[in-house]
Amino acid sequence: MARFKYSGRTRQGKKSGMISASSRREAMQKLRDEGIRVVEMSEIAESLLTKDISIGNPVKLQHFVIYLRQFSTLLKAGVSVVEATSILAVQTDSKPLRKALLDVEQELKEGNPLSDATAKHRKIFSPMFINMIRAGEAGGNMDDTLDRLAEHFEKQHNTRQKIVSALAYPVVVGIIAIAVVIFLLVSVVPTFVDMFADFGGELPAITQFVLNSSKFMQKFWWLIVLMMLAFVVFIFMLRRNKQTKYYLDYFILRIPIFGKMLQKAVLARMTRTLSSLFTSSVPILQAMSIVENVVENEVIARVVRRSRDSLEKGQSLTDPMRAHWAFPPLITQMISIGEETGALDAMLGKVADFYEKEVENSTDRIKSLIEPLMIVVLAALVGTIVTSIMVPMFEIFNQVGNTQ
Repeated sequence: MARFKYSGRTRQGKKSGMISASSRREAMQKLRDEGIRVVEMSEIAESLLTKDISIGNPVKLQHFVIYLRQFSTLLKAGVSVVEATSILAVQTDSKPLRKALLDVEQELKEGNPLSDATAKHRKIFSPMFINMIRAGEAGGNMDDTLDRLAEHFEKQHNTRQKIVSALAYPVVVGIIAIAVVIFLLVSVVPTFVDMFADFGGELPAITQFVLNSSKFMQKFWWLIVLMMLAFVVFIFMLRRNKQTKYYLDYFILRIPIFGKMLQKAVLARMTRTLSSLFTSSVPILQAMSIVENVVENEVIARVVRRSRDSLEKGQSLTDPMRAHWAFPPLITQMISIGEETGALDAMLGKVADFYEKEVENSTDRIKSLIEPLMIVVLAALVGTIVTSIMVPMFEIFNQVGNTQ
């Protein structure tokens, strides 16, 4: 669908903006139906320089949460879905979300339901959002559904921020450590090479190692850069294939310290999503399929798929979970109680609350442990290089002193 920029007049005065349509004639007709007499219209051309390029969802989670909260408030205030979408398209700070909402607005004006309109923008609106909106439309409680969606994504955002904050410190300190080591090897160590050459004799092993590393870094720095880029591309390719992604996700969950935290985060996301879908009356088999796609961990996703197949065959939902190491007894027991009492959504909500709290506690513990450890590692790296330079210098000073 093409986009057109227009300026025109209405009975109230001048008006300008953008509109989406399959052709210029259709755009003119839409504006005419809205009572706008077009004075000027031009198509907005999209090129590689102007087109939004993104990986994954291009809308930041906090922008999406704000959109949901505002949408719910407008509906509760009696504003129609079309008018609310139009208002939010102007107010949002996210360009991809604004573009999608403008298209959704046009779909709504043509009489299409919100769920179908948003389904045409699956990069922006997840399957969970679309199915919960569809359930809200059927039940006539759209504002409550939007509130539940906002709460769900807020909790998801908070959990993700906790993980990012826990991982950010070692990553930043690691980058600083690498930068310091490279600077010392490339800029500082070479200034002492001639001095050690004039000194003669056999250099200590640690000094020889540092000098060789410095020579290698100066000569083959481009090879190190290529290896780092190749590693990033390799990991990216692994994650694109479901089979290799499974082994990568398995390895991540088994990493000491960090693996447990990431496992709890994935389980919190899974149970929170299921709870939100069940509360919105989304059918359980459909809800399991959605969770399989949004859980972002192939190890957990495969167990969810087996649980769905088990349920479809009339067997227990929790049997595949009990047989897998990634699912603690707490989850299977709470789900079993929920199945028996008919309060599965509430039980899953409690499990999600527990694991979200566990993630928060884990990130706090990891940050308190990692901080002194990274300082020690950085000090050891710098200390090794400094020691390798100082040891032969002390020997030079001793020889000079003895000759005098």
